[in-house]
This record gives sequence, C-alpha cells and structure tokens, in this order.
Amino acid sequence: MIEQLTVLLENKKGRLSGLCRDLADADVNMHDLFVADTSDFGIVRIFCDTPKRAAKLLTDKGYRAIVTEVLAVRVPNRPGGLAELLEFIDEQGVNIEYGYCFSRGEETAIDVLKAADDSIESKLAEAGFDVVEAKEVYQLD
Repeated sequence: MIEQLTVLLENKKGRLSGLCRDLADADVNMHDLFVADTSDFGIVRIFCDTPKRAAKLLTDKGYRAIVTEVLAVRVPNRPGGLAELLEFIDEQGVNIEYGYCFSRGEETAIDVLKAADDSIESKLAEAGFDVVEAKEVYQLD
C-alpha cells in the first residue's frame, strides 16, 4: 500500500492554489494531484513527499486532511491493461471504492485503487501483478 494525502476543500476561488502554496512553503514536493468535486467540496488526492508530515501541517493550518492507504499497480499502457487488473480483483470478490490512473511513460500506467479489502495487495503480487511500492512514488516520512 502507498499513502495518499486526501484534503477536502470548499468549492471556492483560491482554495486549491492556497493549498498548493501552503505545501510548497513547507517544502513538501507534490508528485501527482487529482481533484474531484461534489456540490460543496473538492476532494484533492495528492501523492507527495512525507505525506504524514504534510497532513499534520495542513491540519494545523485548518484544513481537513488525512492520509489514506491506497493500492497502486503498474499495468501495461494499452487497451485492456486496467480491465485485466479489475477482472482479477473482481474474481477475488473485492470491491473498489474509487480509483484513478496516470501514466509514467508510454509503456506503463499506474492504477491507483482504494480497495475494500487490503489483503488484495498480496494476492495481486502472488498473481504476478506489479504492485508499486511507496518509495517508487514519493519520499517516505
């Protein structure tokens, strides 16, 4: 599992830039940022160096920030790469709460999944899937 910094932000002008500035001022390097919105809040998911330190810093500044463990799996960047991963997870009877993907080059993509059962990580590794370690994504706390 890898740690993802999750921050809830009001849907107001300047909140995202303020968040990014606060992290930058604390010398926290963001590697990936994903934003989803609801009617009242934006959900910001970040892979950054030292996520626990970043969450504490943001909480101390009044943000609603938590660290969430998610699964990251490297898959071939081609049609069907994600489908094969999800089919295996389905066969194991594990529900996916949310997910997103990003590319780190032309040949592979990294699929990030919040699974209802953390034991899926070892099952994926045993089946030959390329489970990504935290140190491959960010500097550890």
